[in-house]
Amino acid sequence: MVEKIPSWIERLLLPKLSEISGEIKALSARIDSLEKTTNERINSLERRVDSLEKMLDERITSLRNEMIVKFDSIEKRMPLIEKIMELEARLARLEGKA
Repeated sequence: MVEKIPSWIERLLLPKLSEISGEIKALSARIDSLEKTTNERINSLERRVDSLEKMLDERITSLRNEMIVKFDSIEKRMPLIEKIMELEARLARLEGKA
């Protein structure tokens, strides 16, 4: 009787253990596939972020250069503007005396 119990358990449990083992292997394969897909998506997103960052850097540099040119232009015009303001002030004084 003692020998029959282990064989009975073995006949009952081995198919279930084998089935569970197969399910675990299938789950492991799905996890590996999901991990691969996730890594590919993350890598794709990283490349896209890097590309956007590079594009933004280029735009910022371009805007910075434009601002420098505009400020240089304004700086060159400042003495002229100051002289015009002086002339307008003189003219206003002269018109006030007349």
